[in-house]
Amino acid sequence: MCSLMKLRKPFFFCCSNSLTSLSLRRLSSTLSAQPSSSSSSHQTSSTFIHPSAIVHPNALISQGVSIGPFCTVGSSAKLGHGCQLHPGSHIFGNTELGEHCILMTGSVVGDDLPGHTVVGCNNIIGHHAVVGVKCQDLKYKPGDECFLDIGDNNDIREHSSIHRSSKSSDRTVIGDNNLIMGSCHIAHDCKVGNNNIFANNTLLAGHVMVEDYAHTAGAIVVHQFCHIGSFSFIGGGSVVSQDVPKYMMVTGERAELRGLNLEGLRRRGFTTAEINSLRMAYRKIFMSVDANSASFEERLAEVEQNEELAHIPAVCSMVQSIRNSFTEDRRGICKFRHWI
Repeated sequence: MCSLMKLRKPFFFCCSNSLTSLSLRRLSSTLSAQPSSSSSSHQTSSTFIHPSAIVHPNALISQGVSIGPFCTVGSSAKLGHGCQLHPGSHIFGNTELGEHCILMTGSVVGDDLPGHTVVGCNNIIGHHAVVGVKCQDLKYKPGDECFLDIGDNNDIREHSSIHRSSKSSDRTVIGDNNLIMGSCHIAHDCKVGNNNIFANNTLLAGHVMVEDYAHTAGAIVVHQFCHIGSFSFIGGGSVVSQDVPKYMMVTGERAELRGLNLEGLRRRGFTTAEINSLRMAYRKIFMSVDANSASFEERLAEVEQNEELAHIPAVCSMVQSIRNSFTEDRRGICKFRHWI
């Protein structure tokens, strides 16, 4: 008798398991279903909300949305067509998701603060990522509006954090087609362009600007107000305390220029002639071996006036990027090795 009792399970346990299994199967099939071109309009427009989800009646839910178990959707949220909220994901505050966004388990988007969080279309918010919450800046005053705008087709991976702006006159901005790997941090008022790749544990302090097609290796730190130029590369473990000009590669505990990001330029379709011109300009500016060489400013002017280089758009863009880093409100460029 005892052995039989040990083998038997209580009725409510069996029912609970069956219901849970059924719900999860239903949720899984709903989240993973990709409607084909031949699907009926009823199939493509159906909305699934799990009974355990808490969805405020004032939230705007478009067609084709799937909301899984134990999710929360606040009163001011707007969910675009085809969005998917996996179990235990949450949307708070004045938050708008574009079409076909996916929130993985444990992710949090938005905060109950004045201002807004706007996420474009086809974005993935990874497991336990936190996006659009209050900044970690003591200058922020409770009650002030703060903003975060994110473009389209971004992949924001697990445990990453992206904060809203620190004041109503500014905003944190993420562009399109960025890959932000696990445990990255993008602080208040940062401006990130398009097609960037941030490897794990890339940490951007406040007001950092990253242009387009930049690539960081893992575990790097960028000081506040620095600019990271287009097509640049930051080596793993670097501490970047000054600007990284366009096309360049930096690395080091206090990051220094290590040459051009040649492999990145090739991958992005720069021609051999363009790369050779950039190399020639880089050598004239940073690798002078003449003991009586001109000043840094004079070397920049020499490149600008060089008959071979002055008409190359990439060279002009690189020189202008360097010059911009020495304007009044900027931090200058990363240190470079003197060869004389």
